[in-house]
Amino acid sequence: MGEILNIKQFLRSPYQERLSPQHREELIQLTKVFPFKVSRYVLDELIDWTHYDDDPIYRLVFPRREMLRPEHWALLISAKTVQEEKAAVFDIRKALNPHPDGQLHNVPVFEGQSLKGIQHKYRETVLFFPKQGQTCHSFCTYCFRWAQFVNTAAGKFKSNDREQLAAYLKAHPEVTDLLLTGGDPLFMSNEWLLHYLEILKNPELDHVQHIRIGTKALAYFPKRFLGQEGEALLSRLADFIQTGKHVTVMAHFSHPRELSTATVQQAIAAIRAHGIEIRTQAPLIRGINDDALLWAEMWKKQVRLGLVPYYMFVERDTGAHHYFSVPLARAYRIFTEAYSRVSGLCKTVRGPSMSHSTGKVLIDGILEWDGETFFLLKYLQARNPEWVNRPFLARFDARATWLDELELLPSPLFQKREATRHHGDFEALPSIVCSN
Repeated sequence: MGEILNIKQFLRSPYQERLSPQHREELIQLTKVFPFKVSRYVLDELIDWTHYDDDPIYRLVFPRREMLRPEHWALLISAKTVQEEKAAVFDIRKALNPHPDGQLHNVPVFEGQSLKGIQHKYRETVLFFPKQGQTCHSFCTYCFRWAQFVNTAAGKFKSNDREQLAAYLKAHPEVTDLLLTGGDPLFMSNEWLLHYLEILKNPELDHVQHIRIGTKALAYFPKRFLGQEGEALLSRLADFIQTGKHVTVMAHFSHPRELSTATVQQAIAAIRAHGIEIRTQAPLIRGINDDALLWAEMWKKQVRLGLVPYYMFVERDTGAHHYFSVPLARAYRIFTEAYSRVSGLCKTVRGPSMSHSTGKVLIDGILEWDGETFFLLKYLQARNPEWVNRPFLARFDARATWLDELELLPSPLFQKREATRHHGDFEALPSIVCSN
């Protein structure tokens, strides 16, 4: 049995005996819709199997029936033939908003061609989706990029054309940051990862100073950074630092338990010993980490281990959003209480932040004025750089879970009302239409 198990391998393994017959059958049905993969490390060291159904790490990697709305569950289990089942799965996935917040519109056009594996999200930052890294060691049940990992979803982001990436970066000297993302780029071999990064040694790309690698490997497969393979990877990444680049592992930690094992702490120490920075981020997920004391504990552990707390995100409106999402007002209260319980060293973290199509929108406060209540918002990053760090207001809504559900107050921040798409021309920006 390998170290990474898909659903068929899991059901043939001794691990499946730990599930009740009902949960086993529900898992079989759910994994027809949601992607499933789990590492033995997660199974052996992170899940508390004595109370698995309420365990946050179990909920993090094992789909649950409640992730489907009742009508979708009924549609799935009522299928009598293979064709009916395929049709049901397709319809359910389509209803789960597989590409939220204009993800397909972030693709730039360069020399008359759409660059399908590249997103130019902000002026300084380009995302690259290496083809070989569009999977993970384990799949998060809340993942907003779940559509990358299923067979019936159109519009997947991936590329194996590093020369195209190099040409695009060369043509955009304003870009300082390259983020390899997925999936998980560290699912790739060292050879493939470095194949893509080596282009940054070209003098014509000296303006790209920051290399970011988005990964959940520290939480799900920390041995990736250890042993001969891990040392080889870290040594090669350290070579970029010697040339003047900055290398950051953008680590996803959703729960403090993921920081608790000897293996992950050894991996963290190995990364830091090579001069590589680790920044941490995660969404706020109902039933997994929607607790202020838990976030405060996690940030303190991270700082103690030498990590930099970076973002608390709001769960995007995709997949099982109805099950995992937390109302914005509650998200703000959780963040504020957690933030109040930590020292200044932890206060590098920002949140709660929504990765909206127009930028990263921070919930900066809840205000009462003249008998009304408002959300105070601002952009931490924006497709239009002029919007960054300028506050704006939305009417308070205790049920809202996403920016598009809020009524924004008229503001000089949003002058342009026509919707446009971004195709590499950074003046063509989508805009929020505020309600009058």
